[in-house]
Parts: sequence; C-alpha cells; structure tokens
Amino acid sequence: MTSFQSQLGDGEGIAEELAQSQRAISIAEFFEKNKHMLGFDSGARALVTAVKEAVDNALDACEEAGILPDIYVEIQEAGDYYRLIVEDNGPGITKEQLPKIFGKLLYGSRFHAREQNRGQQGIGISAAVLYSQLTSGKPAKITSRPKGQADAQYFELIIDTDTNEPEISVDETTSWERPHGTRIELEMEANMRARSSLQDYIQDTAVVNPHARIEFMEPGLDESLKFERVEGASLPAETEEIRPHPHGVELGTLLKMLEATDSYSISGFMQGEFTRVGQKTADSVIANFNDRHFGRGMAWSPPASHEDADIEAAVENAVANKGATATSEFAAAVTDDIESRGQVAYHDIVEIVDAAADDAEADHGTTFGSTVRENAVEAAWAAVTAERTSDLYELVDAATTVRKDDAAVEGVASRLAEKFADPESAGDDDRRHRLTRDEFRAYVDRAADMTEEQDDATFGDTARENIVEELWDVAGRVPDEPPNVSEVASDRDTASELLTAMRETDIIAPPTDCLAPITDELVESGLRKEYDADFYAASTRDASVHGGDPFIVEAGIAYGGDLPAEGSVEVRRFANRVPLVYQRGACATTDVVKSINWRNYNLDQPGGSGIPNGPAVIMVHVASTNVPFTSESKDAIANVPEMEDEIELAIREAARELKSYLNKRRSMQQRREKQDKLATILPEMAEKLTEVTESDELHIDDSLARIMNNVLVEREVEDGTVRLVVENNDDTNAELDVTDIVSAEPGDTNGAQVVEMDGEWFVKWSPTVAAGEQAVLEYSVDDEAEFTVSVDGVEDEKLTVDA
Repeated sequence: MTSFQSQLGDGEGIAEELAQSQRAISIAEFFEKNKHMLGFDSGARALVTAVKEAVDNALDACEEAGILPDIYVEIQEAGDYYRLIVEDNGPGITKEQLPKIFGKLLYGSRFHAREQNRGQQGIGISAAVLYSQLTSGKPAKITSRPKGQADAQYFELIIDTDTNEPEISVDETTSWERPHGTRIELEMEANMRARSSLQDYIQDTAVVNPHARIEFMEPGLDESLKFERVEGASLPAETEEIRPHPHGVELGTLLKMLEATDSYSISGFMQGEFTRVGQKTADSVIANFNDRHFGRGMAWSPPASHEDADIEAAVENAVANKGATATSEFAAAVTDDIESRGQVAYHDIVEIVDAAADDAEADHGTTFGSTVRENAVEAAWAAVTAERTSDLYELVDAATTVRKDDAAVEGVASRLAEKFADPESAGDDDRRHRLTRDEFRAYVDRAADMTEEQDDATFGDTARENIVEELWDVAGRVPDEPPNVSEVASDRDTASELLTAMRETDIIAPPTDCLAPITDELVESGLRKEYDADFYAASTRDASVHGGDPFIVEAGIAYGGDLPAEGSVEVRRFANRVPLVYQRGACATTDVVKSINWRNYNLDQPGGSGIPNGPAVIMVHVASTNVPFTSESKDAIANVPEMEDEIELAIREAARELKSYLNKRRSMQQRREKQDKLATILPEMAEKLTEVTESDELHIDDSLARIMNNVLVEREVEDGTVRLVVENNDDTNAELDVTDIVSAEPGDTNGAQVVEMDGEWFVKWSPTVAAGEQAVLEYSVDDEAEFTVSVDGVEDEKLTVDA
C-alpha cells in the first residue's frame, strides 16, 4: 500500500506540502467529532446529559438572581426524535448575550472564578445544542424574557462548528406568559432506555436543591411528577470569589501571574495576588525562597585557645594606617563579638566588622573605608575557618548512631573539611561557604562514599540525610534581598524555586466563604422529602483543602420504610449540588463506600467489602471551588486522597447514627419479645396462684412494668379527683410529656397546660421523673367523664399504661 508520505515526492518542498494540509480547528469542530467526551456517547445517555445541562443552567440563573427556582422539564416524542423542553423562572437573558450562551462553546462567566459553581467552562448547554443539531439537523429554539421587560425574545440558532459562533436563523420578539425566565427547546436523536436514570437525576436534583421546585413530564406518564421545595428552605448562601492559594498553583500559572502583576517585590506580589498571605507569611516564603536561590552560609566556631589561629591578630594585621589605638580597639571588638556568638557565617562577620568599624569611626574620628572593612572580614573569616574538622566531627557524630566508630566519623568529617577548603580559584559563594541544600547533600555524599571505599564503613541514606540536616541547621540564612518580580518572571528556574518555597511554607487553609454547602439539616430535609424511610441522618464536615482549593463533604443516610429491602443500598453521588449519574464505578465516592466495613454499622455486606445490602440510601455531596472530575463529562470524582478521607469521615459520622438506631431497634425488638412472653406467662401464674391461695384475682400490670423496668402510668378517679401516677422503674430519669384527653372541662389543674378543642380538653404535663421515683399528676372534674392518656418521651416498649 502506498503511503501518504511517498506520494509527496522526493526532494525539496515536502515540508511545504505537509504544511498546506494542516489547519487549526475550532473547539466546536473538536467536540463535533468527540461527543463522548461531554457525555453524549449514546442516545439514552445523551438525553440525560442534555436534561442535566439545561437544569443546571436554570438553577444557576435563578440562584444568581436571588430567585427561588421553579423549573419545568418535559420530554416529548417528535417523530424519529425526542423534543426536550426546559423552562425556568430566572432573570432571563439579554438579547446580546443569549446567542453566545447557547451557540458558542467555552463561553461563560465563571471559568476563572474561584468559588463553588455547578459549571465553569461554558460547555454544557451549548454542547447540548451542538448534539441536537448534529443528530436532528434542527436549530435550538430559545425564548427568554428578562425581568422587567414587556416582551420576550425568540431565537432559533445552530453553532457554526468551523468558527464556534452562533448562526441565527430567527430573531424576533414574542409574547410569553412568564413574567421572566428562559425556555429552551431541543430536538435530538435519543431514546428512553435510561428512563430510570432520568427520573433518578430529577429526584436527586430535588434532594440536593431543597430550595427548588421541579416539575417533570415524559412520555408514558399520566401526569407530571412534582418535586416541591422544602417548606421554609431559602436560597443557598451567597459565595465570595477568592484569590488563588499558594499551595494550589502550577509553575505555568505562577509565571503568568508574575508577568501580569503590578507588584515590584516578591513580598508585595505574594500579599497582593494570593489569599491567606500577610506580611509574616510572605516573609516565611521569601526565607524559604532565599534558601533555595542563594543557599545558606556555613557557620563555624571561633578558634579554640589551643589552635594557632588568632582572630584579633589577623584583623590587626589586615588594617593599615588607622592608628594603633583605633586598630587595636577595632580588632578587639570584632573578636569579642565573634566569640560571643559561638558560631558565625561569612555574612555574620560582615555585619560584625561593619558595626565595629562604625564604632571606631565614631570614637576615634578615623575612617574605616570599604577596602579596610573587606580586608578585616577576609582576615577574620580566614582565622575562623582555619580549623574546620572539629566542628564537622561534632555535627557528624550528633547525626549518626553510636554504632558508627570514631574512625568512620573522623573520616567523613575530615573529607567534608576538604570540600570546604578555599582554593584560589573558588568563587565568592564557595569561598564564603554558601551552599544550597542540594550542594550540602553533594558534599556529604562525596565524603561518605570516600569513607565507605577507604575505611570500610557504611553510611546509608538515612545517615547521610541526618548529616545534611545537621549542617543545614547550623548554616545561617543569608541577608541578601531576593530578586524582584520581573527577575523571577524572566527565569523559569528561579520561578520554580519560588513555587517550591510557596509549597513548603505552612500557610493557613483558604477561606470557605467561597463555598455554599447544603448543610446537614437541609440534607436530611431533602432525604425526608423524597424518600419515605424510618430513619434519617446527615453530616456536614468542616472545610478541608486539596491543591489549594477548599472543599466540604456532606453525607446523608435514609434507612427502612418503603425503601427496597432486597439488593444493594442506593449510592447517590453529588458535586456542587449536581447529581453524578454515570461512571459510578470510576468514582472516588463509590470506592470509599465499598472500602468501609458496613458490618460494623449493622448492615449486611457479603464478603466484608463492596456495596452493602439493605433498605438504605447513602448520599455524598462534595462542594468545592475545583472538583477534581475524572473527565470533561463530570460524571465521577477522581481518587484524591484528601477528598477520599473526608468522604469516609462524613459517611462514618452519619453511619454511627444509623448504627445507634439499628442497635436500639434491635434492643426494642428483643424487649418486645421478652414482654410478650411475660405477658403470656404472668396471667397463667396469677391464675394458678389465685386457685392455690383461694385469694382475690391478682392484677399483674404493675408486676410486668416493674419486671421490665418500664415507666408505669396508672389512673385513680375518686370523688371528682383524677390522679395519674407516673412510676419510673428504669435506672435513668424519664423526661415525659403526659397528655390526658378529657370529655368534660377540668378544674384545679395545678399548673398543667389546658387546651380545649372540639368539645375535648387536653390537659398536658411535662414532668421529669427520677429513676425509682413517682410523680402524681392531679386535676378535678365535676361530671362523668371519659379519659384517654397519651405519653411521649419514652419508647412504647418501655411504657406500660393502666389508665
């Protein structure tokens, strides 16, 4: 087979011919050929994705305008296609913006915003328009009425995939009954095989958006499904955009920020462009940056009395023509200051010499110029560094274990000392013993390697790193000013050093006012609204950070009731209030649910791992300024360790409440069974005892209550006085609400709350009855009356009523 290249011919001109066949493509043209990347890979899934994108847009529009969302979704059969209609009561869209929002991919207002959003890229709804036109050939039909305008604007448009621009075929005004809002109508190739996924998406959207009202109609339904908003639910809290966090930027982003900033200094740049960076934090970043950019200066001990080097003499010899007294006092001051510090680096000696020279000038009127000072510094430095091995021996010995013999320690120390020698050809940094941490490591590796080869000793990686740490701690940070912003921006290596310094500096987590979690209260309310269960629990974790982006994880569990008892529990996944419908197996949420030992929480889990079985729904919501999705279709959360840890903790918080509930339910079941057995046995025993003793019939209710440690409520009525005797046989206090419903008006209620309703009187007390104690609740009635008592605050299984 002849290759394409072989047809181009030989010799010159091949590159030009290849270049002629190459061209740029628009983003719309790219996604035209890669629909699956956005979730439009099949007819069934495409319909769910289109609904999702349209509903997300509607919710965002309403919330941004401060309007409680009222959304209508309808799917109609339209010949060979399906027609999707989505309406909202949002603020509407201006005539100028509408074609770009629906007819231009990557057109949006939130891409660079660091705050929680359902969508950011500006791809979603325009991708649905693109899929619609590709499969049906029909334009999107859009009606929008901005708030306060008399008429609505009607457009029909498609996306020009060559230019990624809207191509408008109809642009006219029209009337619309909604006072404000937007309606989009799309026809597309689709099918209803994912009907359950579609309904699950709508229901899940209602769960995590309890402030929204959603109505849904599809073929086959006799009437629309209505998902009402939770009573009293308000809009999500408004979020505030935050600046980038130093731990969340990459090198390319940092370079762009450096080039764009108006700041001159690194300190000003850090404080002006990043969140959570004040002067103190900026200083810490700069200190770490200087360590990497300049290195640290090795510090040495002054010469000991037995050593030949003499700092004072060396300095005196280095100073000429300044007078004997001035020179002597200057040299003595330098020596005293060096010796008082214990260990000094080259830059310390510069500082000491400058201070002593200034004092000498003031005291003696003699000028100590730059040349004199430099000579004095070099002389003092030569005296301090004349003997290095003893200092290095102490450091190496402190860093290594007692198993290293003196000869091995001495070998490493002496070979390190050789590296710190000052050959005449050495540069300023080498001569001043200024090294980066990597250079310290290279010194140590050389000395350790030579010692292993020549002295038959072993210095592993841990020992070497410990020695480096000792040297690094002794070395002093240099006082040099860091490069300015333009210098850093022009050198990629220097910018990389700044990035590393930012990442290794402890910086407080970013603020969380950029997030709007649902809150555990509304998570539970959403579950109660959509699932008829016996038990509900929810938890909202404190904010955490991944890659400089804050996130909050929430979890909820519904159990029992009408939930299906057979099969696996339902796992509902959400990100930024959006249900994640597909790729469940590729999602971090699913992986975490599978990894938890649910048997510890009284749920059945065959094999001890995987999705548990039982009548339950487990939901997890991740709110973040940057959710780490696995793909552009945003169907699954990536396996980020920090996020997985928080998901697990949130689920476990809710699961602990479920465990308590199931334990209590099991305990109550056992109690009922015991009580039922006693209720069968005791009457028989009482009857036999009566026969044997020939005594009156025994009343066993009191006995049953005391055996079971129940709260016993008995009634006594005598001469118009009604007494309810509450006896607590349990070992804990009972906080009760006791209500007696009476058919005649009560009197002398002794502080009880009395409410009349439809000819009946409700007499209510709220006593706290201590363990083993009684409370007598008393009132009077003049006429014959009927009574019904109700007791709250204690489980039915722990209550015996004989009234």
